[in-house]
Amino acid sequence: MGWDFGAKTPGSKMAASVELSLNDLPSDPLLLILSFLDFRDLISCSFVSRRLNDLSSHNPLWKGLCLKHWLLTESDRSQRSVSWRDLFREFYAELGRYMDHYITLKRAWDALKAYLDQRCPRMIASLKEGAKEEELDAIEAQIGCKLPTDYRCSYRIHNGQKLVVPGLMGSMALSNHYRSEDLLDIETAAGGFQQRKGMRQCLPLTFCFHTGLSQYMALEATEGRGRSEIFYHCPDQMAQDPSAIDMFITGSSFTEWFTSYVHNVVTGEYPIIRDQIFRYVHDKQCVATTGDITVSVSTSFLPELSSVHPPHFFFTYRIRIEMSQEALPESACQLDSRYWKITNANGNVEEVRGPGVVGEFPVMTPGKVHEYASCTTFSTTSEFMEGHYTFHRLKNKEEVFHVSIPRFHMVCPPFRESMGSASDVTRSSFREDNSSDTDDYDDGELRGINIGDQAGRCPRHI
Repeated sequence: MGWDFGAKTPGSKMAASVELSLNDLPSDPLLLILSFLDFRDLISCSFVSRRLNDLSSHNPLWKGLCLKHWLLTESDRSQRSVSWRDLFREFYAELGRYMDHYITLKRAWDALKAYLDQRCPRMIASLKEGAKEEELDAIEAQIGCKLPTDYRCSYRIHNGQKLVVPGLMGSMALSNHYRSEDLLDIETAAGGFQQRKGMRQCLPLTFCFHTGLSQYMALEATEGRGRSEIFYHCPDQMAQDPSAIDMFITGSSFTEWFTSYVHNVVTGEYPIIRDQIFRYVHDKQCVATTGDITVSVSTSFLPELSSVHPPHFFFTYRIRIEMSQEALPESACQLDSRYWKITNANGNVEEVRGPGVVGEFPVMTPGKVHEYASCTTFSTTSEFMEGHYTFHRLKNKEEVFHVSIPRFHMVCPPFRESMGSASDVTRSSFREDNSSDTDDYDDGELRGINIGDQAGRCPRHI
């Protein structure tokens, strides 16, 4: 039912029509309405009338937009001594083309720096100031390719880092093998831009001094790669064409690659060990408690020691053994041996037994923590391991018991085979091969051995 405001009522005259001008309306409700508008609509309103022009310049409106789009605070404004509207205008003129990416990447950078500032501040000191727009344009002209917008946006915030060790993008150490990846500045990255067959139009994002390893980003969709795809390259050793390159995929875009890494760092998924970010992944379900002893496991894939052709996938795993602080003193015990049950993607099972772990027989007392790292290789795309340790009580060597090791999975990251891959070797037809338990393997990094002066290949069978 509609309302007829023009109808007569008994004993009354026709109601006089009332014309309301915008100037007659109070400011508060108008400002409330304007607060729901984005900056483009707010600017449009400023051209409608003098009243709306005045209202659309209201500082609190632009303060909210500065926070929403640029994460700017009162201290940022006071440093420049400008109004919120002028501050927004400055940032839009400088970074407006990146508005779809800026807030996500700026939050990631801020979170990463805040976290590292508390745990390894020297990494913060290695970050470079953001690149200028003209510098990024010059790089595009130099390499003859357009840089992805999100990549440019991130490099306006920070132009990578100085070439130092440890690198911002994670480390890994195992015996005489060490990897630590720096996030390259744009000038250094441009110097490594690839145009050779198999790696055409690929820009390095990271670099490791010890292994020469880099993660690359494809600037064009060519040679089977998608644009902006990020990967570790891996020569196809079974192809006749020496330029055949397989790829372990690490990201579908720069934003996805960088923000997922930052998430793993700031949530503690990647542990910080000796002022370095170690790229171990810990499944929160990979924890088992037997009596007073808890065992947890984290794993990491090492692309620089792996290959698709032939299928050879190298993983390291880090195990933490902890005795509860509430345990009784007479619960003290010593590890004697280990047992592993290893199952690969084909369902084939291998059982391994051996004395101690990495050459040690740790003694566990209340509150004691023992950690060690070891490695394994396999030729199927995944496997899982589980088992137990055998301990004896220190007060009674005849009292022997088992402590469960939780099942943990190791899965090869997504990969793409080269255009010249051997036709008889594909991801779905990897041959079955025995995995190797390498708990006899001595992890030098975690035990203080200097491993930073060479990049050795870990042997397959230890």
